[in-house]
Formats: sequence, C-alpha cells, structure tokens
Amino acid sequence: MRFPGIIPAITTPFGPDGAIDVAALEANVNALIDAGVQGLVATGTMGEAGSLTTEERRTVVAAAVRAADGRVPVIAGVSSGTPETSIAYARDAYDAGAEAIMCLPPLGYRGDAREIIAFYRAVGAGTNLPLMAYNNPEASGIDLPAELIARLYDEVDQVVAVKECSGDARRIAAIIAAAPSLEVLVGGDDWALEGFAAGATGWVSGVAVAAPAECVELYEAARAGELERARAVYQRMLPLARLDMTPKLVQYFKGAQDALGFAGGPVRAPRLELDEAGRAVLDAAVAALRAPVEV
Repeated sequence: MRFPGIIPAITTPFGPDGAIDVAALEANVNALIDAGVQGLVATGTMGEAGSLTTEERRTVVAAAVRAADGRVPVIAGVSSGTPETSIAYARDAYDAGAEAIMCLPPLGYRGDAREIIAFYRAVGAGTNLPLMAYNNPEASGIDLPAELIARLYDEVDQVVAVKECSGDARRIAAIIAAAPSLEVLVGGDDWALEGFAAGATGWVSGVAVAAPAECVELYEAARAGELERARAVYQRMLPLARLDMTPKLVQYFKGAQDALGFAGGPVRAPRLELDEAGRAVLDAAVAALRAPVEV
C-alpha cells in the first residue's frame, strides 16, 4: 500500500455536551476530500485519541470511513503502551473499514531497539492491515534513528511506511538511503517543503485540517518542480504550520478550523482552551494564511 500526497490527521469535534459530534466530523471529512487530500488519519494525536474511550475510537474511525466512502483511504492511529492494546485498536479499526494503521513506539516506556522491534512485530502480527511506523520523539519519548527504522522495515512484514516527525529534515534522506523501498512521509508541518525536496512521497499533516487546499497546492508545486509557487504558498502557511510541533497543537488547529470554515470546536481535558496570548498567535497565523499569494 502506498500513501502519496496530503493526509490530514483529522480532529475529533465535540458538541456542547462533550459527546463526539459525528455530523461535524463527517462534514469535515467531506470538505477535506473536496479540497483534494489523498488520505486521512483518524484517532491520532490531533484527534485527541488519548481522551477517547474505546467505543469513541470506533465511532470516529467508522464515521471517517463512512464519510470518505472509498474516495480516499482512512488510516487509524493505534498508539498505546502495550501491543495488546494497540492490536485491539487495530482490529476495531479493521472492522470499521480502515485500510491501514499508524503507531508510535510503546508509550510510557523508553524501550531499546530490541524491545521496539518486538513491539512492532507483535502489533503487525495481530492485524492484517499495513502498518505505518510513527517516529515522534516529542510524543513517545523515543527517537527512531534511520538505522532502526530500516530494521523495522526489514524485520516486520507489515511495516510499509514511516511518518517521520523527528524535526530534523535531514532524517528523510537518511531513511531513504537506509531503506530505499520504504515509503517515507513528512510528519512535521514546518518542514514539509524540505521533506518533499528530500524525497518524501506524502505528508501526514496537522495544518491540512484547516488549510487543505494550500497543502495540496504545495505538494503539487513541489512535485512539478515549481519552486517559486511552492515557496509562495509555503510562506503563507508557515506561521500556522509552526504551531504543529507545540503542546497546544490541537487547540491551535481546532481554532484555525473554526476560523476557516471547518468544525473545530472545544477540546477535551486535560487540554484547556487557548488563553489571550495563544489566541493572538493563532489570529496572526490565520491572517498570514489569508494574505494574497505573490509569486
């Protein structure tokens, strides 16, 4: 399975009562697909997966699959602290119609290379879905160097791709050199253009939940080698994209969704809404995105 193009990591809208707003989630999915995205990730960090019950996770994945209606693949985040829990999430995702899973190294424990490979091997063996490894040291506490990612690809049959989110744009080229057949996707929003230039085939994106058309334009311009056009849209996006690798990324991107015609809405505890300073940062980033394009 391949994962080219723009793949938003979708948010989970909540209603005033705190329940999942399924209609809003489905409306977001339809709007993202209409904007040209090529896939979706549900129940990831952006989806506040850590605050969802098992049944709510099923609801989110099923709603995304239903709304996508076969137009783009839905990838389900299954990160957890144990292989058994991730396998259970993966099986639920399969039953809901997801076409692949994405998983961080085991949460809550900084395993060594042997333990990390064993974790991914167990998760892969527990499902027949393709597996996208997810390297995000900020989220998991573990950095997967290029050599270890190459070992995962060599030793775990289900691992077919990696979402690379170390924050080091040089890592894309290093992974491609270590595992030429492994599909590498950008995982950090403020080095997407650099990642495409280095050979990434796609982008699992937070900013795409609020600016999907701009992300698609960036991807298409980069693929076509139209660097001036790519740089122009990238500069408009960067103030918002730079909010991705921050603790309040969910608050920022849900707020951006509300400002840009999508359904963001409230966040769940332990997150709190943005304070005045955070709101000012978001407003400035949205204003930059709306600025006229100059090529």
